Parts: sequence; C-alpha cells; structure tokens
Amino acid sequence: MANVRDLLDELVEGVETVLLFSPSEAYYERCREIEDVSVVVCAGDNGVGAERFVELPLEFVAAKERIRFGVEGATEEGFLTKGDEVVCALQLFDDAIDSVCRVRVGDLDRSGVYDLFTTSRADPAVISAVVDVAVELGQKGQKGKPVGALFVIGDAGKVMNKSRPLSYNPFEKSHVHVGDPIVNVMLKEFSRLDGAFVISDSGKIVSAYRYLEPNAEGVDIPKGLGTRHMAAASITRDTNATAVVLSESDRLVRAFKGGELILELDPEEY
Repeated sequence: MANVRDLLDELVEGVETVLLFSPSEAYYERCREIEDVSVVVCAGDNGVGAERFVELPLEFVAAKERIRFGVEGATEEGFLTKGDEVVCALQLFDDAIDSVCRVRVGDLDRSGVYDLFTTSRADPAVISAVVDVAVELGQKGQKGKPVGALFVIGDAGKVMNKSRPLSYNPFEKSHVHVGDPIVNVMLKEFSRLDGAFVISDSGKIVSAYRYLEPNAEGVDIPKGLGTRHMAAASITRDTNATAVVLSESDRLVRAFKGGELILELDPEEY
C-alpha cells in the first residue's frame, strides 16, 4: 500500500541541488549529509556558514518571488545551470522549513531583481531601502491616492550636473539617509510633488524636486511607459546611477540601469 513518503518521492527524484530558504543551522547540517546533493542557502545573511550562499536583500512575501530570486541568484553565481531540476525548501506558515517545491531552472520568467542588487554602484542596503519605500508607496499611495515617484541612486555628482531644481531643496543642508524610518516618511510626503529624488551611493539624500535633463536620443523603453520612465532610463544611460520608478497609473515599481529596464515589481506581491 502506498503512503505519503512514496507519493512524494517523485518530487525529489533525480534532483541534484536543494535551495534552502532561511534554514536553521541544524536543518542545514542535515541537508549537507545527503549524498550526491548540493545545498545552496538563500537568506538575508549567511548565519549557517554555507559554502554556497545567495543573499536575499528583500523580504519576499510571495513565495514564488522568493524562489525566483533564489534561482536567479544561484544561476548567476554558477551554482545552477539552465535545465537543472532543483528542490526549494522554505518557510510559509511557521519559523521552520515547512514547504517544498520542484523547479526547473529556466522555466521561471527572469525578474531582474538579482541584477538590480549585484550590478548597481550604490550600496545594496541603499537600493533595498529605496525599493522598500517605492513598494510601500505603491501599496498605500499618498494619503490613500495613487502617486508616482522617481528615485535616482548613485553617481549623485553627475546626476546633479544633468538636472536642475524645480523648487527649493529640503535636503540641501541636511545629512539624512534613506532607510531611517523618519526620513522614509519624509520621502513619501515629498513624493506627491514633481521631480526626482537624488540619492548618493551611501544613501544620503542629496536633493528632491530635480528635473532630469539627460540626452534621451536612442533610449528605448517599453510602450505605454511615460516621461518619468524615459527620464529614468536616460539618466542611467548617461551616468552610473540606478533609477527606481513608481508608476502612478499601474502602481508597478520598475528599475533602470544602463538605460535599460532591469526590474518590474508588483508591490502587492511584496
């Protein structure tokens, strides 16, 4: 008579790699004891001392997005190749690993999140903090109403040279950094006004209300995106900055690097 173990054997049959999402040290050590199986840990930090590790810079509420990032990261790091069959073990309902799924590398659409954090000049923690602000604005809006916003992160000197002020700069004589809860509230409040925020590599808010003036000739963005996205793409082509845009119309968060769209997120999935 078949039992549950028999039923689930097919799920792990032939798998050579296991992706563990935020495992305990004990669980990680148990997995390492399995013969002929490689283990990749995907977590906010490498507290278990894994030899193969992919850092999760965001708290992905949606399991699919967590898995997608882990698979992309493991592939970029050379731990996986297209066509590999992997098992992903993660936490969904408790503090311990309680869910398992099987994924073929290459079957998931590429999100671009991993590229955003690994190819940007700015500190990953700064990128993460800005994305958090954009995601929260996308979820809640400004006083309940949809709002658009543009954040340009890194290479602030060149960005300032390729832009001009639309109004006074509330951050001109300040030394505040993105990620501080109070500062994030200020960013959300100022987002209702026109212009871009300029943020340094280290997270210092250099300016708000900037009108970007890069050369947009030859810049190609997906149809349906407007001037805010064109400005974001253009400024990242002309500088080493990364731009994060919240669309007022569809409430999606997009990121641009090197003049190209590298990320598109639905705030409701985070």
